[in-house]
Amino acid sequence: MNIHVGNLGFNVTEDDLKALFSSFGEVSAVNIVKERSSGQSKGFGFVEMLNNSEADKAMKALNGTRLKDQLIKLSQAKPPAKRPRRGFGSRY
Repeated sequence: MNIHVGNLGFNVTEDDLKALFSSFGEVSAVNIVKERSSGQSKGFGFVEMLNNSEADKAMKALNGTRLKDQLIKLSQAKPPAKRPRRGFGSRY
């Protein structure tokens, strides 16, 4: 299950998230979304856990808890929406 982690402090690292969620089960991937130009965190990220029941337990236990002075908000991540392709010469 892919978990959206919102309201992250700018000083939270991917290692911090992995350590937090690992106490509930195996974490397969962690990604904090960052600005392209500055590399600064955008304040949210994703944690992927292989076992859905472990992911559910982690979400229930950690949602609204404090991580480095910020209350984090967790939800199941939705797959990215498909965007129409823009070709050369396309007006839209």
